[in-house]
Amino acid sequence: MDEDEVPEMNRDDDVDAPKMDVDDAATEMHDDDVFETDTRSETKVDDGNRQLQIFHMDSTAQNRLHSIKLWPPSQGRRQIFVERITIILTIPSILSRMYGLLSKEEAQEDAKRIEAATFETANQHFEKESDGDGGSAFQLYAKQSSTLMIEAVKRGPRVKQEITIAPENKKVVFDISKGKRAFIDADEAKDLLKPLQEPGNKYTKICFSNRSFGLDAARIAAPVLVSLKGQLTEVDLSDFVAGRPEDEALEVMKMFSAALEGFDLRYLDISDNALGERGVRAFSELLSSQSNLEELYLKNDGISEEAAKAVVELIPSTQKLKILHFHNNMTDDEGAIVISELLKKSPILEDFRCSSTWVGSEGGIALSEALATCTGLMKLDLRDNMFGVKAGIALSKTVSLLTNLTEIYLGYLKLENEGSLALVNALKDSAKFLEVVELAGNYITAEAASGLAEFIVARKESLVKILLSRNELKDEGVITIAKALEEDFPRLTEVDLSFNMIRRAGAKVLAQAVVGKPGFKVLNINGNYISDEGVEDVKEIFKNSPDMLGLLDDNDPEGEEYDDEDEDADEDKQEE
Repeated sequence: MDEDEVPEMNRDDDVDAPKMDVDDAATEMHDDDVFETDTRSETKVDDGNRQLQIFHMDSTAQNRLHSIKLWPPSQGRRQIFVERITIILTIPSILSRMYGLLSKEEAQEDAKRIEAATFETANQHFEKESDGDGGSAFQLYAKQSSTLMIEAVKRGPRVKQEITIAPENKKVVFDISKGKRAFIDADEAKDLLKPLQEPGNKYTKICFSNRSFGLDAARIAAPVLVSLKGQLTEVDLSDFVAGRPEDEALEVMKMFSAALEGFDLRYLDISDNALGERGVRAFSELLSSQSNLEELYLKNDGISEEAAKAVVELIPSTQKLKILHFHNNMTDDEGAIVISELLKKSPILEDFRCSSTWVGSEGGIALSEALATCTGLMKLDLRDNMFGVKAGIALSKTVSLLTNLTEIYLGYLKLENEGSLALVNALKDSAKFLEVVELAGNYITAEAASGLAEFIVARKESLVKILLSRNELKDEGVITIAKALEEDFPRLTEVDLSFNMIRRAGAKVLAQAVVGKPGFKVLNINGNYISDEGVEDVKEIFKNSPDMLGLLDDNDPEGEEYDDEDEDADEDKQEE
């Protein structure tokens, strides 16, 4: 398919658009315009900024592959490859009719990930089994990208496009959470909920958060909710009984639960209600009637072991669950073990958060092992627990199976060097689409810096944020990481090495490594031991882009003693 033959596609043009099978389109693309060689015919395409040289392999060129260096492709060829994959992923096909057509934004993200993954695989093949011209690497690049494109189409649209206006100009989302947090009495409830009683309304989601319902208001709300059965699919009851006496709060929960029993919900948020076991069971009628939940939020609910047992007992099925959030609960090891049973019954989970829940080593190991069943996981947040090294190693074994991870937050888990290295080594070999990695507050020292640097380089095509705050890397470790950051990181926007005992030399090398990167937004080196001279050095490096340098108001130039030998050694390492 030539570039000028690709039809412009719209999601709305599906009926009249020419159809193409994804696999055929992928094959055709690879025979087209990915690589630049010495033997080629060229078509110039003006994108408004530059002329792209598009390679079309003719039969003569194919017969002379042995004399043409096909690998590695230039950055320009790789970008063209991404653009062509994006086009193919948005062309209507048999598969897209079955699984849904990707939006342009989703296709662009998938295209970047597919190209990065296939390039890395092919490049490793080329380095191990170089055949001179790179022909076998080229073929592997083409074959694997075709496979991954088909998988992307089969996965279907991931982002639900929420309609905000219905045909009759009624809002789909009914939200009373705006404004000051306040109690609601019966009269106000009648007035507030009037839109939900209008004939033919199209509301599919309600949000009652931030407004406290007492018994009188709940008696008004309950029949209104009942009238929306078969219509509501998303319910947010977070923080909706704040300040009420416990007995009254529990009774209000029961009234709302009874009113919503049997609703076929996809989204349920009952966070910030200090539930405990009694609160969870107050929602028993609602919870026990939910078999199709896709998102469940239980944050800041006092979820202890017994409350966790109640959740697992009451919800009949989590087979369709994609998002599960626990945060700031009293889960402990015992509760984590219970939650791990829920994870084992959630095979398509994509986003799991269990942060600030007092989970130690035993619970961490249980969660880690259970997460191995959630192979489609894309986002994992386990911050602020007490896992320790053993749980970190157990988690690393699971991480090696989670090939779709895009974000992982593992701060303040007491991983130390051993646990942290086990995890980044697993991520280096598995998470090819990883965009965000966070390992703050894990007592990581300079001894682990080379392992961190290897991981960072391995994921350079995908990483967007590298967050390593509040460790003990010092200049030695930071300079090692900075050297790794000197490579090309096409998507990197943020690096956080605040509170790492960095001095002048480390700060300068790190600043120089990131300052010229396209698209880079912020370097955070606050809370370190940078001398006044070092601060001036760093500011000078960022003089043309001062907004890229984060605040330095917590920097302490006297936080660590300096001596001439240390300064000289650091300067020497900087110049190496």
